Amino acid sequence: MLISFVLTVLFTPQNIALLQPKMNFCIQLSSDKLISDLDPSSKFVFHYPMITVAGGSISMGSPEAESGRSAFECNHQVTVKDYKIGIYEVTQQQWSSIMGSNPSEFKDCPTCPVENVSWKDISRFIQELQRKTGQKYRLPTEMEWEYAAKGGPKESPTPFAGGTALKAVAWYIGNSGSKTHPVGEKAPNELGLFDMSGNVQEWCSDWFTPYPGCAGENRTGQYRVQRGGSYYHYEESCRVAARDSYQPDFRNPWVGFRLACD
Repeated sequence: MLISFVLTVLFTPQNIALLQPKMNFCIQLSSDKLISDLDPSSKFVFHYPMITVAGGSISMGSPEAESGRSAFECNHQVTVKDYKIGIYEVTQQQWSSIMGSNPSEFKDCPTCPVENVSWKDISRFIQELQRKTGQKYRLPTEMEWEYAAKGGPKESPTPFAGGTALKAVAWYIGNSGSKTHPVGEKAPNELGLFDMSGNVQEWCSDWFTPYPGCAGENRTGQYRVQRGGSYYHYEESCRVAARDSYQPDFRNPWVGFRLACD
């Protein structure tokens, strides 16, 4: 009966699209292990689909001629190693399954991204998630975030994650109705990642520091990086190269996150 219940929860219309062969969870299972083989009493299983991003090099920042470009976005080459990143932003349902509460402003939408969470709140969430699953989840670094948003080794030249038409790939001030929306409703980028532009702005693990040879104040110890823009932002803030930062205890209804792991 327990297995039947678990399968009923997993294979809802919303979740079927998540369970595709190319996706994985941050958990090591043999290739012949089925969901029904998992022992519910052995470990808490956090169902959060991720993809493995092949490492490589890209030009981080934006072209000088890009509309909306800021002085913080000097182009420079970076190289990243292989890592995993969430296909979707962490939802209210997923947050509640770990923390037992929902801090979001826009409640009653379990598949909408959790928001109104600070960097420090997320740190506590990750600690509890690691305790329950035994898996080493974390926030992506700013470099990993932009690398994934640009399509990883495919490095798309488009200003937004997934294309040049923002309304097709993102919920932003021009189409959101000033609220969040269920994750995965807009078109994905080249890696199959959703909402890298728009919906909620996403915390990264890093302190904000200037790029090499770039203008900007070193905010190490003061401000953590946020990326991607949100339902509340205009086009320039939803570009994959746009940078933002806030104090680690800052909370707002347009701020959320996605997870990464090695």
